[in-house]
Amino acid sequence: MRAKVGARLAVAVLAAQTLVEGCGIDRPGPIRTIASHEPAAADVVVHWNVVALRATAAAPVDPPRETRSLAMVQGAVFDAVNSITGGFDPYLAAVPAPPDASTTAAATAAGHDVLAALYPAQQAELDEEYRASLAGVPDGPGKDAGVDTGRQAAAHMLSRRAGDGADEAAATAETAEPTERTEPAVGTWRPTPPGMRQALEPGWGQVTPFALQHGSQHRPEAPARLTSEAYARDFDEVKAVGSETSTTRTAEQTTTARFWAATGPQGWNQPAHQLAIAKHLSVTEAARLLAQLSFAEADAAIAAWDAKFTFRQWRPVTAIRQAEADGNPATTADPHWTPLLVTPPFPDYIAGHSTLAGAAEAVLESWFGRRPGITMTMTSAAAPGVTHRFSTFRAISDEVGDARVWAGVHWRTSCATGRAVGRKIGRFVSTQTLRRERG
Repeated sequence: MRAKVGARLAVAVLAAQTLVEGCGIDRPGPIRTIASHEPAAADVVVHWNVVALRATAAAPVDPPRETRSLAMVQGAVFDAVNSITGGFDPYLAAVPAPPDASTTAAATAAGHDVLAALYPAQQAELDEEYRASLAGVPDGPGKDAGVDTGRQAAAHMLSRRAGDGADEAAATAETAEPTERTEPAVGTWRPTPPGMRQALEPGWGQVTPFALQHGSQHRPEAPARLTSEAYARDFDEVKAVGSETSTTRTAEQTTTARFWAATGPQGWNQPAHQLAIAKHLSVTEAARLLAQLSFAEADAAIAAWDAKFTFRQWRPVTAIRQAEADGNPATTADPHWTPLLVTPPFPDYIAGHSTLAGAAEAVLESWFGRRPGITMTMTSAAAPGVTHRFSTFRAISDEVGDARVWAGVHWRTSCATGRAVGRKIGRFVSTQTLRRERG
């Protein structure tokens, strides 16, 4: 029974990942699936994280909204499990639960109920996963108590996030029909070819964070002036290596650029899964790890969008085609320049992928050190058949920044600054959330 469930889940993940929408962000690579069982191990928590990743992959591509969904799921799962096992401060609330309540049932109910509320169109698939996860838990008071605990934790999370601003993030003046069309100022973002799509979630920087006080808490300084040497260096690098027809980008760099077209959470959760299993984390430890990772990535997305729509820096494809207007004698326009990958529909600074990478890097280092002692493997549906191997989290983040430049969709400074902001957020989440109970 459990093997069949795992096989169905793996097939569903791969099927969902083949559906790529044309906004410059590809579906995730295959995720290792681990079936859950009753003993207090990381498996059930990892399993429902995989289910959550599958659910977000099957929905329309929306990186910041994906991070919110995963943070909601993992926060509810943590509170459900921790309510039974104890040891750490709750995220929202400790649900009264008997010590013999099933942690598998609690994690299952919490993950299922949050996902079902967020993705009602996937109700049938989620219900099947719910029944399969509970099938291995013996019937009785412990199972019933675990389910009740998980449902209460999910209800707390759904209630808390109901007014967080996510529903209003896309409904801004930017999406309304303008009364007078004017050309954006030089250096300012505008829709990019080929789709010329309006900005995705322009109000996401005002969404209530999971750990930070507000999205601007770690807002960086403004990007370099268009007339600066730093801007010219970024310009020349992307123009040369990020072009669709680049003669300086290697085949390996091209593959890496495509590899990281998948959203950040779909990549960074893979090493987290592997480490949770390899390090024999308990069910509570695994729930805490994935909750902190998800909180950090969700807040990193909010911070990145805050900066993007504060500074509104134009993307390389616009800048290179219109360089004659930037006032910098060191830049030369190419009106036909096209990046390797389709440019995502939102401003450049700071790079969202790199901000999430810095946040994940800092959280995982806080757990496992700079060298976790295992070889971490990652895959991506955007680069079928390719497996990347890493021994440090820093190496993963390095590759993320390089990939976005090689793809021609981000300036180098946007990636470096985003990573630095993300690391601040990751360190904050690691030290200020889900802390061990005193005494």
